[in-house]
Amino acid sequence: MKHLEIATVRHSLAHILAMAILKRDPNAKLGTGPATDDGFFYDVLLSDGITFSPEDFDGIVAGMRAIIRENAPFERSVVTADEARHLFADNPFKLEIVSEAEARGEEITVYRTGNFVDLCAGPHAGTTGDIDPESFAMKGLAGAYWRGDEKNPMLVRISGYAFLSKTELDTHLAMLEEAKKRDHRKLGKELGLFTVSPLVGAGLPLMQPKGMIIRQEIESLLWRLHRDRGYSRVWTPHIAKEALYETSGHASKFGDELFRVSGKEEKFIMKPMNCPHHMQIFADNRFSYRDMPVRYFEPATVYRDEKSGQLGGLTRVRAITQDDGHLFCRVSQIAEEVSTIVGIIRTFYTVFGMMDGYWVSLSVRDGEKEKYLGTDEAWEAAETALERAAMENGLNYRRVEGEAAFYGPKLDFMFKDAIGREWQLATIQCDFNLPERFDLSFTNEQGEAERPVVIHRAISGSLERFMGIMIEHYAGAFPFWLAPEQVRILPIGESEAASAKNVLSELRAVGIRAELDLSDESLGKKIRSGKVAKVPYLAVIGKREAENGSVTLESRDHGKVGELTITDLVARLAKETDPLT
Repeated sequence: MKHLEIATVRHSLAHILAMAILKRDPNAKLGTGPATDDGFFYDVLLSDGITFSPEDFDGIVAGMRAIIRENAPFERSVVTADEARHLFADNPFKLEIVSEAEARGEEITVYRTGNFVDLCAGPHAGTTGDIDPESFAMKGLAGAYWRGDEKNPMLVRISGYAFLSKTELDTHLAMLEEAKKRDHRKLGKELGLFTVSPLVGAGLPLMQPKGMIIRQEIESLLWRLHRDRGYSRVWTPHIAKEALYETSGHASKFGDELFRVSGKEEKFIMKPMNCPHHMQIFADNRFSYRDMPVRYFEPATVYRDEKSGQLGGLTRVRAITQDDGHLFCRVSQIAEEVSTIVGIIRTFYTVFGMMDGYWVSLSVRDGEKEKYLGTDEAWEAAETALERAAMENGLNYRRVEGEAAFYGPKLDFMFKDAIGREWQLATIQCDFNLPERFDLSFTNEQGEAERPVVIHRAISGSLERFMGIMIEHYAGAFPFWLAPEQVRILPIGESEAASAKNVLSELRAVGIRAELDLSDESLGKKIRSGKVAKVPYLAVIGKREAENGSVTLESRDHGKVGELTITDLVARLAKETDPLT
């Protein structure tokens, strides 16, 4: 089998999928069919009376494999706009793409495979036979508006998974099955962590007591990592006048995603971002170069009116609590400040066991410099500082041109969870835009006003999304320090209840989150209940333990520990309480 890049395989399979669709519906109108992170899809407008369902997947796969066996070549041709219009005269979607390419003066290419012709930039395999026929599987069906615009026709998106070999495909499918078991919405309900109420609204989850413990522990860890590094906590209100966001540019950027509030006399916006508020805190001070950098930390909730169909559990919400931080510094201080933030990120994700396999996108400008705000000198200094920090901190980074924000370059951190899924979580962004918009300055050594650079940083991203990821990362079996219930005390009978209550009091007195099971159930059922709840430790108290002032300890992760005095139990658990030790 000829070696191919995975993106080429996936792109080629999208064309093969289109060919198989046309064999079942010759009059279907094809939209676009790109490669995706784990496979491919094709958007298609099916003929009247034609429908596809998952029951058709076996037939589609069989049709695709038959095309692969034909070993037909993918032949590239450059065509004129008029030639392309002739080829796709009956397809309004392709004609729209042709007109746009012509207007931009772009080269128009098509690929022919047997009698099939598609408008495409490529690349593709040499022949259909270069693709392993066992390396793909169908994924699903969904509706998709043409170009993602609800004013356009609704197409059917037919998608598949694809890898270089059947072994890789099977590994991915096994991961997806495991992901279903770990679904944070399912586990969140089973473990009593959060509630989604239709009366409150979609995308507005409510934290149950156990979920709130997890949230507070994550927030406390984040603050610990910042408080000794020169950050100060601030607080900002949840609404602001529209003028604030008109000045910052967020009013136009977020558009209909903004929640608007009308007061008796003025109009307000529920904040979609914290940074404009932090700009106002900085502006209300008279800082000099001796004060720089100035660092603010605020885990604050922002609000965005996401489409209801995109909301789900904790990972896509309308009330987003960001572990937000903004620091104001000189261009010459960027590298040092970024190194400090990198240190926080590294420590934080080491705690969660996610540093293996991470990588960082260093997003910089491309050649179209007119798209970006700020001087060439400032951009070059910021990009150099970020790359220097990435190198000095030994980050596994890739320089990606054209992915910078319009206001500055950034570092985006990608981490893998326990089952290998990649998540973009932490970010560090340099910003020349907001200091300019808000006319921020500090006094330099010459007594002149100097413009600061703002560095936006988020370590966990949003607390809600991070919690959802952590529920799935740990499959609900949280490490001791994070577990909402750390120890469950199980007296065998009524005669051991008094001793169990004493143990409960002693554990709670030293800050251990312990609970007591005084139900009439058998010990076996109590143990099973504790295991279902994924409690890290079960402490059994029978007659002997009651007499000895001890417990028989069982660990969720390591099995039976044995009999321990209460003093020894407290000492053992204390070692697991601090995530930074």
